[in-house]
Amino acid sequence: MARINDNYLKLAAGYLFPEIGRRVREFGEANPDAQLIRLGIGDVTRPLPSSIISALHKGVDEMAEASSFKGYGPEQGYAFLRELVAEHDFGSRGVKVDPDEVFISDGAKCDSGNIQEIFSSDAKIAVADPVYPVYVDTNVMAGRTGTVDDQGRYQGLIYMPCLEENGFLPELPTEKPDLIYMCFPNNPTGTVATKEQLKTWVDYAKENGSILLFDAAYEAFISDPEIPHSIFEIEGAREVAIEFRSFSKVAGFTGTRCAYTVVPKELNGLDAQGNPVSIHSLWNRRQSTKFNGVSYPVQVGTAAVYSPEGQKEIRGLIDYYMENARIIREGLNESGYETFGGVNAPYIWLKTKDGMASWDFFDHLLNKAQVVGTPGSGFGAAGEGYFRLSAFGDKENVEEAIRRIQQGV
Repeated sequence: MARINDNYLKLAAGYLFPEIGRRVREFGEANPDAQLIRLGIGDVTRPLPSSIISALHKGVDEMAEASSFKGYGPEQGYAFLRELVAEHDFGSRGVKVDPDEVFISDGAKCDSGNIQEIFSSDAKIAVADPVYPVYVDTNVMAGRTGTVDDQGRYQGLIYMPCLEENGFLPELPTEKPDLIYMCFPNNPTGTVATKEQLKTWVDYAKENGSILLFDAAYEAFISDPEIPHSIFEIEGAREVAIEFRSFSKVAGFTGTRCAYTVVPKELNGLDAQGNPVSIHSLWNRRQSTKFNGVSYPVQVGTAAVYSPEGQKEIRGLIDYYMENARIIREGLNESGYETFGGVNAPYIWLKTKDGMASWDFFDHLLNKAQVVGTPGSGFGAAGEGYFRLSAFGDKENVEEAIRRIQQGV
């Protein structure tokens, strides 16, 4: 009988979101008349903008004609989309990114989970706590950790607690890491980092030979002009960083699937003999071997994001969800909750009342208000006593959820 990868058995019981789904499903079966409002998983609810729909149709129509039909496309993405990304997302902000440094993919979740494959099995990993679970779980699967303790922390990982007293920002680790996962605007806490704070991390990475894995999936929700949207706005970052971005939330592509990763050519790692090796070349080889690329119609639809009409439409989507964030944040504050985030990010991080444990608060909110959120402890030990609500929902449901909470939950 075939042996399994025993590292999978180290994973804490149940991935966070399936566990939420299980509890919600059981509640629904026991309470079939309950009107649930889901503000837990960050899934969008608004339809795709009309300019994107038109472009998707155009891409599909091209597949119906022999003269414009496309078979296998470039694994790295079509040049027309990579060029638009480089020009609009980076060049417009004075940031140097070449089109061939952009790798189009089917999700930032996939890329941030897969990137670890090109690094050594004994690489030391640093993660914030609380943290997006994918960063941790994929390294557990790869065998870079020991077992999990009763607080949910894995032996062998370097944890950087993000606490209220440090503004939910990770502090520089005392143990030298090879890879450092960062996420700004942050999921789950909704915090952002200034240029000065990011410069500290770039300098640290240079001094210690570390690589920053920078998840910027929510950069489009930044409203403060002083907050950087990309790690590459920081001098020297091209030598030490990889950036992940996504169209899932900004353009409503959670069900359409398109994202990209930027790997600068200046970025190097070391082989077993200590010789420099291009990370760009390794990622290119990995994608060429394991990925056949995002479908042509989807890439045509994604390109419409950068049209004048598309820019106007996605701005409307962002404004819609950020208005939801305002409603949640202000409504919770009026009810006596202490909240964080929800200004430059679509997530609101709140402190549970009376020191209630995160999963207990999940059940309390589910049973008393029929509102679904995400327990902070599901993101790490430092998230205990906190809870995440998502602004991705219909405004009417958001208003109703806050009304229910204000009635005494």
